[in-house]
Amino acid sequence: MTSDQAASNLQHYFGAGLLHEAAPFTGSRFEHLAGGGDRPAVANTVTADDLIAVQTLSVRIPAQAALDLLEGDLAVRVSKLLSRVPLDIHMVEAEAADLADGSPAHTAWHLLRDQPGIGWVTAGKLLARKRPRLLPVYDQVVRCVLGRPKSLWLDLRAALRVDNWALHHELMALRARNTILLKCPGRA
Repeated sequence: MTSDQAASNLQHYFGAGLLHEAAPFTGSRFEHLAGGGDRPAVANTVTADDLIAVQTLSVRIPAQAALDLLEGDLAVRVSKLLSRVPLDIHMVEAEAADLADGSPAHTAWHLLRDQPGIGWVTAGKLLARKRPRLLPVYDQVVRCVLGRPKSLWLDLRAALRVDNWALHHELMALRARNTILLKCPGRA
């Protein structure tokens, strides 16, 4: 896929330049709904806004698990782990130890994944909401493209670092271009 095609796909996903009767994909609100899950006041706490945000990506957290994430022991355990996961870095900048087996992020993913009704996809989406620059969304669609690498996070980090971070720079340029088009939908 070319950069132009990727930019076009992003514009469509986020609703830039769509006719009034067409709506952007609901997932386009995932990262920024209610100010984002990584804003300092809530970065280490799962909130009701986070539970709604993951629904924009077509998953639901069962009521009992949601209550435990908001008010129960699971909330305390997840919060403690999130407080140890870097907040303001991109995956490409992370140390391998931030993403490897046994890291707080990996432990949080396992903790969430093992809750009744949550599973691997929802666990990953919830963590991506809390650390959007560090942890990507990985679901069945992404798995169809990337397969099942031994360590998704470490493999993606490595791919982003190849050739002096070329892929990372290209993705950031696409993001910047998309942001400009969303702010000024009449621009091409």
